[in-house]
Amino acid sequence: MDNERYDVVVVGGGAAGLSAALVLGRARRRVAVVDGGAPRNAPAAHMHGFLSRDGMSPAELFAVGREEAAGYGVGFISGHVVSIDPGFSVTLADGEALEARRLLIATGATDELPPIPDLRERWGEDFLHCPYCHGWEVRDQPLGVLGTGTGSVEHAHLLRQWSDDLIFFTHTHDLTEAEREQLEARGIRVVDGEVRGLVVDDDRLRGVMLGDGRTVERTALFVRPELRPRLAGLLEHLACETDELGFVRVDTAGRTSVSGVWAAGNAANPRAQVITAAGEGSAAAISINADLVQEDIEYSRRAAAQSSRR
Repeated sequence: MDNERYDVVVVGGGAAGLSAALVLGRARRRVAVVDGGAPRNAPAAHMHGFLSRDGMSPAELFAVGREEAAGYGVGFISGHVVSIDPGFSVTLADGEALEARRLLIATGATDELPPIPDLRERWGEDFLHCPYCHGWEVRDQPLGVLGTGTGSVEHAHLLRQWSDDLIFFTHTHDLTEAEREQLEARGIRVVDGEVRGLVVDDDRLRGVMLGDGRTVERTALFVRPELRPRLAGLLEHLACETDELGFVRVDTAGRTSVSGVWAAGNAANPRAQVITAAGEGSAAAISINADLVQEDIEYSRRAAAQSSRR
């Protein structure tokens, strides 16, 4: 049986992928969105900073987005893409194959968390990463920042505007004298020693446990996690350029180094929040459609020339 053929296959159904699918569906393109159903922000109960959607849950946003895109004929396929070959042939884990004229990679990214007990279970609850997403909800509370690298100090300075009671846990980061001086100058207390766990009571964070047995009371703990693009070899046969961390290199319209392939959201931009990813998906969709129009023009021109020779 022939593979299903689409104008555009979107790999990933988060904010970037759904936004692109909506624009392309409204442009009357045949679009399929392949999604594994595990967005990066799934643990979060609410998202913030998205104009007109502040406080909405990520799950609700994606459900509404799918419904809107489906209203314009966009198809949705639950599954995981295991390979993409030039052309573009998209193979899913169950063996299904799709053919696409253009491709949008919107697979997002994953947060790599420190190997500390209970952290993963509290992720998105009171173990947090983004001050702009969660700072207001924990304002004026006893907060902590987990030191895991040089970016952690910058993170602490950013969080200082949400609370006067802020502790920097050095954990695995060796503070320089300049960093320590700057933290103390802004009233950010420094607690040395490795963090070994969390104290949780009644499903709420109560404190941070240190390796020497001390417990420091905190109601929320922040970290700047390592972010890794969720690509898993998808671009192996396409040879798209990536940066030193593995994120896809794109231009301002989301074009990759490979003709016919675009990328948007956290797959290309590790700093993209939900509203940013949605905007990047929209911009990529407009660029993709313009590219398809040029191909349609060339196809029509050749067809007309062949017809005139008959």
